[in-house]
Amino acid sequence: MSQQHFAGLDISVKETAICIVDQQGKVVHRASVESDPVVIREHLLDLGLTYGRVGLEAGPLSSWLYAGLVDGGLPAVLVETRHMNAELLARINKTDRSDALGIAQMMRAGLFKPVHVKTPPCTVRSAPA
Repeated sequence: MSQQHFAGLDISVKETAICIVDQQGKVVHRASVESDPVVIREHLLDLGLTYGRVGLEAGPLSSWLYAGLVDGGLPAVLVETRHMNAELLARINKTDRSDALGIAQMMRAGLFKPVHVKTPPCTVRSAPA
């Protein structure tokens, strides 16, 4: 059985910082890629790793990115924003790169509150008649 890895994604409008840690918490990969679900998914899958969880913070792009990751077979977890912020604010160096590491470590340790994500058909609003 291959070792599981845990990814943290710190998402901004243009770029997403990625950090991947192993089961012992050692950083095995860092990158910054375009904030597009296909680009992120392909980057993660091309590494050939087995993922236990891929964490991202709830935000404006998160449901779109989450759906793209899940559709690609990745175990994505959307995390409650206030809980995530409390954990990440305790870090000394507050950057996208360090936030991605913090998210990856939270995924590894199971220290997160998942958010329920609506399916795409539930989020489509019909036009008024």
